[in-house]
Amino acid sequence: RMTEELIGAKIIRIASNEVGYVETPPNSNKTKYGQWFGFDGVAWCGMFVSWVYAHAGQRLGNIGFKKGFAGCQTAVAYFKKQGTITDNPVEGDIVFFDWNGDGRYDHTGIYVKQVSDTEFESIEGNTSLTNQSNGGQVMRRVRKFKNVLFVHPDPSAIKP
Repeated sequence: RMTEELIGAKIIRIASNEVGYVETPPNSNKTKYGQWFGFDGVAWCGMFVSWVYAHAGQRLGNIGFKKGFAGCQTAVAYFKKQGTITDNPVEGDIVFFDWNGDGRYDHTGIYVKQVSDTEFESIEGNTSLTNQSNGGQVMRRVRKFKNVLFVHPDPSAIKP
């Protein structure tokens, strides 16, 4: 348990250090995360999460891509199959957002902590106050516990 708590704290520390990062040029989806991932110039919220996990020494493994995931649908299907969906998220877990409640996940980020009965804090890549899922920056956000899915990845289940 102790190591898991340390891992979560490390994931949050690495993600926190990225808060304020902005893609350049604006609206290009060009980022250091996409460059690292090998798939630059496309929506990058999943690549941001994959990058943070890799830099915390917790590679997510091949979820459609060698270095993790780019698409939320692919990732949700993968984590469901692995049985790592959780109702009790802890610091550093992955969160997926389904903005219109249609069962398709549109966006992802990293769970930081619960802030009230109905809300939690997350750190997300490619968001903004005007565009939740393609806003071009890394931000801390406060989100509702509604139409979200939490994942507690199992590092021992990772296949290269």
